[in-house]
Amino acid sequence: MKRIVGSLLLIIMMTGAYAYAGSAPFSPSGLSSVPPEKKVEVYYFHFTRRCTTCNNVEKVSREAVETQYATQVKSGMITFKSINLDEKEGEAIGAKYKIEGQTLIIISADKRVDLTDKGFMYANDSPDKLKKEIKKAVDGMLK
Repeated sequence: MKRIVGSLLLIIMMTGAYAYAGSAPFSPSGLSSVPPEKKVEVYYFHFTRRCTTCNNVEKVSREAVETQYATQVKSGMITFKSINLDEKEGEAIGAKYKIEGQTLIIISADKRVDLTDKGFMYANDSPDKLKKEIKKAVDGMLK
């Protein structure tokens, strides 16, 4: 009985070792291994007090990124971040990108696309149009 248990334990450990050896390389501290020039960041900047349209811009944008680019989001290549400009951290990020109000932007390296007008125009009544605009902008960044 001890031999069988020992053998099973050895098989389980070896299987685990082989599975680990074939997995993706470990990224220290959970940091993304995607080079910064290849990353695409979709930001929605807002304030604490928000109207329905503001909330919908965030909702539709997040949905567009997470559904259309699920694999790239999982790998860290594409991110969506909602930033509250009323919070200290949000204020600092807003200052870095020279943002002063509600803004929907897509940034990759030195490229920047501002979709704020389209976000507020389409989020409530034509969310699919906003999703298409986001896809067009992100795809342009990936080229």
